[in-house]
Amino acid sequence: MFQRCLIMSFSIRSVTTSGLIVVCLAFSGCQRAEPVQWAASEQVQKLAPELATQVSTAVQAHSGTVLLPKMLTDVAPKSERDKYARELTLKHGQDVYMKRCVQCHGVSGDGNGLVAASLYPRPRDYRRGIFKFTSTPYGSRPRREDLMATLHRGIVGTSMPSFSLLPKKDIEAVVDYVLVLAQRGELEYQLASEAEASEELLEEDVPDYVDVVGNNWKQAAVSLTQPLTPQPELTPERVALGREAFLSKGCNKCHGDDGRGHTKDNIGKDSWGHSTRAADLTSGMLHGGQDPVDIYRRIMNGINGTPMPGFKSALESEPETIWNLVSYVLSVSNRRREGTAIPAGLMKPYAEPVATDDAGERGTSVP
Repeated sequence: MFQRCLIMSFSIRSVTTSGLIVVCLAFSGCQRAEPVQWAASEQVQKLAPELATQVSTAVQAHSGTVLLPKMLTDVAPKSERDKYARELTLKHGQDVYMKRCVQCHGVSGDGNGLVAASLYPRPRDYRRGIFKFTSTPYGSRPRREDLMATLHRGIVGTSMPSFSLLPKKDIEAVVDYVLVLAQRGELEYQLASEAEASEELLEEDVPDYVDVVGNNWKQAAVSLTQPLTPQPELTPERVALGREAFLSKGCNKCHGDDGRGHTKDNIGKDSWGHSTRAADLTSGMLHGGQDPVDIYRRIMNGINGTPMPGFKSALESEPETIWNLVSYVLSVSNRRREGTAIPAGLMKPYAEPVATDDAGERGTSVP
């Protein structure tokens, strides 16, 4: 049912004082909406009221408010004009976010939008600064380019669509706003953790935590993982060598001998508390991208927030093995598209039922 206010103007000529009578016919819901606000995290809400207020006040001082958001890593503007232009960009990003992202990711970026409970896997919670698909080492924050790439291609096999048809201006602005939410959430987490552990939050300590969070993101910007060797031709010979490495380096422990993920060890928890599984590689849905360099980086770095480890230390001395694994993963994931029969592997029963969280959702991790 549509809700609206009808404003009807009548010019009253029969009275001594001419005037304009505005009549508002209020149907259900014709009220001023409450202003949108960023909500304090569950962690902050569990603190003693005084500590919770201290944390929220400190976070607001450095990350702004919904009406005037600020990015921790922004450099000081050189002029009022630059400051105003930056404010306009973030407000534009916020507008795009509220139109296209908030339904899943929530007002505060907590991954609890109105439809989130119905989605599998759950939408990303930005507040810890953890993003799965990055070009940076495990544990690092994403580069701005990583977030833009995710928006351009979407995450196949999930409810995250591609936004490649949006104007470049919209994509760049909404990425900046997501960075605001992520950096704000990370600062909130750091301060709340300190307040919880020490049962106090000293005002003079706050700048140190601001620097820690800011440096995490600044370091990521210059931490692009480059392949150890140039990409070779991905030949059938490399596919065969990749399969050998897949079985000997432990990839099959979670992904299964046939890549389908049917193993008793294929269960775990992600950093957001959801149950998670390694990918069924034969599905052809590689969430972090299908390009060889994307797969290379996930093998090298692992996948943030999931049990998928990085193999850099194990394979640094044999860099060609990484490309062999890339060849094999691409071969397995493309078999359905090519119409190639997939050899049936042994369907091993799980040792226990699939674990779920309280709401019954399960997460997933893929290379």
